[in-house]
Amino acid sequence: MNDKLVPDADGQTRSAGAEAQGQVALATITLSARRVREVLGRVIVGQNEAIDLALVTLLAGGHALIEGVPGVGKTLLVKALARAVAGEFQRIQFTPDLMPADITGTSVFDLKTQQFRLVRGPIFTNFLLADEINRAPAKTQAALLEGMQERQVTIDRETCALPPVFVVFATQNPIEHQGTYPLPEAQKDRFLLKIRMGYPALEEENELARLVAEGEAPERRLLEELRAPVLQPGELAQWRAATERVRVSEAISSYIVNLVRQTRQHAAVWVGAGPRATLALLSASRALAGLEERDFVLPEDVKMLAAPVLEHRMLLRASGSNQRGARGSTSASVTARGALESNDT
Repeated sequence: MNDKLVPDADGQTRSAGAEAQGQVALATITLSARRVREVLGRVIVGQNEAIDLALVTLLAGGHALIEGVPGVGKTLLVKALARAVAGEFQRIQFTPDLMPADITGTSVFDLKTQQFRLVRGPIFTNFLLADEINRAPAKTQAALLEGMQERQVTIDRETCALPPVFVVFATQNPIEHQGTYPLPEAQKDRFLLKIRMGYPALEEENELARLVAEGEAPERRLLEELRAPVLQPGELAQWRAATERVRVSEAISSYIVNLVRQTRQHAAVWVGAGPRATLALLSASRALAGLEERDFVLPEDVKMLAAPVLEHRMLLRASGSNQRGARGSTSASVTARGALESNDT
């Protein structure tokens, strides 16, 4: 039996069966995402935007750089998200003496078998928290590159695949620069987006203080709210499959390309966002549309994600000169929004 053809939002046609199947899948995503949002919102007070961006990262199959001062819940966000989707969680505290093998693993000699055996490092997990990633030198930071891009790592000439669900959340403190190493441009480009976690609003901080005074510390709430995961292991794969069916019209695709290219022409930018940024913005926009129970991307999706996706990929000029200046700073966020406004005109 042939399915009836129906027009989509772009005036094209597809089968009614495919349309219904897509809507059911998106409705499932939205219902599950709503449950995850509610649970994480009860655990992490005052960080709703960060929660949404973390979900976009997870749905799009990317990685995120989390920036915020100490105590705003960066580690708690990743730990809670991993627990909510039944994922394995590993945390690495980056320090100046951390070695690449401490991340990927190494081969050790087994005295019993008289053979070398592979000992896998903490990178073999679903959710990897690279805490204070800029505390380690570039050589150690680069140990994540292959895993983030290729979903595999090479240990003593042996290539090992990472789990199908592998997400890196790397944190850094924006106000401390002494004893830190700037992230290489190639590594920053591997992050789908940057999540800025600021101070909670007055009402939210009052709520947090009240909860702690009543014995409901965030870590305790995490255990209480997530005794069991919100999602089963197979559901995350269904989430991602449904997101891949979200349509991007030619007009939206051109809008994304022009927006990224605008960063290369902005007067304040030394080096603009590259082609990977175009793909990242497209992928993130599809994920956001899926979270909002739409099977098509709107310009508003792109606008919301432009700064988080683009700002860490831009190098700004030093004020009043043609020299290389700030990296991924608040000024870069302003410049990303400026490029967006220029593209709208």
